[in-house]
Amino acid sequence: MKDFKEIIAKKLEGGDIGLSSEEIKNLIEIPPQENMGDYSFPCFQLAKTLRKNPAQIAGELVDSLEIEEFSEIKNIGPYINFFLNREKFQNEVVNTILDKKEDFGKSDMGKGKTVVIDFSSVNIAKPFHIGHIRSTVIGDALRNIHEFLGYNTIATNYIGDYGTQFGTMIAAYKLWGDDDKLNAHPIQELLNLYVRYNTEASENEEMMNVARKEFKKLEEGDEEATRLWSWFKEISFKEFDRVYKLLDIDFDNYNGESYHSEFIPDVIEELKEKNLLVESDGAQIIDLSQFDLPPSIIIKSNGSSAYVTRDIATAINRKKEYNFDENLYVVATQQNLHFQQLFKILELMGYDFAKDCKHIPFGMVSLKDQTLSTRKGQVVFLEDVLNKAIDKTKEIIKDREDTVDDVEETARVVGIGAVKFQELYNNRIKDYVFDWDEVLNFDGETGPYVQYTYARAKSVLRKAGLSEVGKLDIEKITSDDEFSLAKKLAGFEDVVIKAKEKYEPSLITRHLTDIASSFNKFYNSSKIMVDDEKLKEERLALTYATSIVIKSGLAILGIKTVEKM
Repeated sequence: MKDFKEIIAKKLEGGDIGLSSEEIKNLIEIPPQENMGDYSFPCFQLAKTLRKNPAQIAGELVDSLEIEEFSEIKNIGPYINFFLNREKFQNEVVNTILDKKEDFGKSDMGKGKTVVIDFSSVNIAKPFHIGHIRSTVIGDALRNIHEFLGYNTIATNYIGDYGTQFGTMIAAYKLWGDDDKLNAHPIQELLNLYVRYNTEASENEEMMNVARKEFKKLEEGDEEATRLWSWFKEISFKEFDRVYKLLDIDFDNYNGESYHSEFIPDVIEELKEKNLLVESDGAQIIDLSQFDLPPSIIIKSNGSSAYVTRDIATAINRKKEYNFDENLYVVATQQNLHFQQLFKILELMGYDFAKDCKHIPFGMVSLKDQTLSTRKGQVVFLEDVLNKAIDKTKEIIKDREDTVDDVEETARVVGIGAVKFQELYNNRIKDYVFDWDEVLNFDGETGPYVQYTYARAKSVLRKAGLSEVGKLDIEKITSDDEFSLAKKLAGFEDVVIKAKEKYEPSLITRHLTDIASSFNKFYNSSKIMVDDEKLKEERLALTYATSIVIKSGLAILGIKTVEKM
């Protein structure tokens, strides 16, 4: 589709105003009010070079501007304001979408580039709780965004299947483990053991020493420790798999801490060779004080590896295996310091790819009136939340008396989609409170609202007997509501690119609510099934284009659609 900002920039560049086309393009704005046009160019920056009042500059430039894509160009004070030719614009937007269909907005900007995205990262033998939803859903959306833009993506689930917590689990099992209970309710029983051990260890330091020794035995290949560890992994994965299936999310690999631990000896040897290790109280550390960072422990005083050591090995291995252009870690803000240390260590080791490693932080999620803590056993299982969303949606559908062919499947798609949408609607970096009343609201800025809008558009097309619409000449759909909707549809391309650049799926989520709102406004103000065949045809085309973009946008977010609601 035409880049209207670029068209304006090229024309202004020809006026020899001392700015490049790219510089002009970056200055072009979208006016806050529609009566001020569709694009505007501020002339303040030209005042110094042209030695004139910005308003005077704007007035003089307007006189020399004529662009066929715009019906009117005028200056409002120091701004040049551009008003699109509605007929030409509608033709461009609607027909481009009708032609490209689900490929609308796609690009090959990522061709030949590989992005590794590390997300979800659940811990073996611990609950897959509501707190994990942010990394899981944000990471999946980022993977979809990159794929939509032509990147080769590697989705990796860095499973927490190593570390001192496993020493804790093994020690707890040896004291109180019950195989029947574990086989019946694996995660809940493992959680009970973990909480009980931590509770008692908080008043008994020797118990923590025992846990550390058990992990050290695991690192050394102790047969019993390895057997228990493998069993905990097996029963945990069965539980996790159900949740991932509910979310309809998969991964290219589950290479976690244990997988990369085999590379640790090489990493330690390399750190020694590069004189980066310093002894401190029996531990091996890297001094980062000159970078205003605390020291990073590589080998603990008991000889076991630290978390960052495994992350160093992981990053090096990923570069060797995938030769990535970017290596993204979708991990909560609490780990900011950890990643600052990790990337600095990789840089000190001489790895240029350190600059391509990025931490994508996010805020925390909480439930109304509930505090979450795995250590204390205060958790809300994500599977329970998702099943509750399905059940609640089912009740809402039945209460609305909507004609739905398959209530079960519709409730599953809409319910799971609602949870995902709510998560992705919030700015990534901000904390938010999960509220059922907001999540499942059919009238607010929610997943069900966007889903319902899509279903409404498809209903209109069914009533018209259309499964798809071919290209046509747009002549009549130029009203404010029709034009506003077309502009929202046209903006989808830029929004996807911005979401990729900012690693911010909420830009797409919020844009979809804007499209849904514009469509419903158009639907209520403009009768579609009119006697005027040409007008009806054009409005149906706009409706069809809307359904395409909403479905594509939701798919990028990892959300399916339903045809009836």
